[in-house]
Amino acid sequence: MSRRKFQGFISVVFIVAALLSFGAAGIVAQDDITVAVVTPYLAQPGTQFMVEAFQAAGEANGWTVNVIDTAGDVAAAVSRLEDVAAQGVDAIVINVDPAQVSVGLEAAAAAGIPVFGMDAGADANLVTNVTSNGYAMAAETATYVTDRLNGVGRIVMFTFDPYPPVQKRGIIADAIFANSPDIEIIDRVTPDVTDGGIADSRARMEAILAANPEAGSISAVWAAWDQPALGALQAIEAAGREGEGIVIVGIDANPQALDAIAAGNGFEASVAQDFTGIGGTVADAVARHLAGEIIGQGVIYVPTVLVTAANVAEFISE
Repeated sequence: MSRRKFQGFISVVFIVAALLSFGAAGIVAQDDITVAVVTPYLAQPGTQFMVEAFQAAGEANGWTVNVIDTAGDVAAAVSRLEDVAAQGVDAIVINVDPAQVSVGLEAAAAAGIPVFGMDAGADANLVTNVTSNGYAMAAETATYVTDRLNGVGRIVMFTFDPYPPVQKRGIIADAIFANSPDIEIIDRVTPDVTDGGIADSRARMEAILAANPEAGSISAVWAAWDQPALGALQAIEAAGREGEGIVIVGIDANPQALDAIAAGNGFEASVAQDFTGIGGTVADAVARHLAGEIIGQGVIYVPTVLVTAANVAEFISE
């Protein structure tokens, strides 16, 4: 199944489910419902896919969807949450660490406005959080690296602890690498993600390569998402070290990553999150809640798939 079909099919399922949920409660595609989506991370391709799917579902339901991007500024996200709470929107969707915007969530709670997580962290102030299983994704990619290195090697890690869905990936990767005594983590980088993360990751990787100039001194790059992996790949190629067999893995399977995997140039694996499915599932949760249904799951997981050279063609084919 192609990536487009993988995401599109699930999105359609959840959009239909959302419409049925409204119909079951006698509420049909109302045009007086306003939902605010607040995120600092719209520069990330995954966030773009999620938001676009949510907007499509909202349009199908007749909602007004206002997308607010604070361009990497989490503090601004708090004030924008307070703004939309004061405006009295019908629901809010966040794509940010709930712990970092707790004041904004409290404002929404005081106004009686339900808040939903879209690949955010779990929080008591959220009706539910829809995401991929970060623990499982990290386990797949970290195990892939460990197996490729036969349990021996020097690894560079790119992580981002300020964002819970990514932070948990690092925790699992750390545990898996620590279980192999002959694997050494030589550097752990938290890149600047203002522009998505590729540029700063490349610069940071260039410095690491310069500090480890001998062939074979770096065995692999494990990245908690694709942008750092792509930046690292660019740095390795620019340094003329692509022939050293440095194994690169990421998570998200965004289009650039899929192309890199297909090219066979060192970027070997990623995990395809169904971002469209996440966006559609959030819309379904909003529809069900507004229709009066009690959602009992604090976290809803959407399936993922490990992508390697063996199956990448299925995800980039039309």
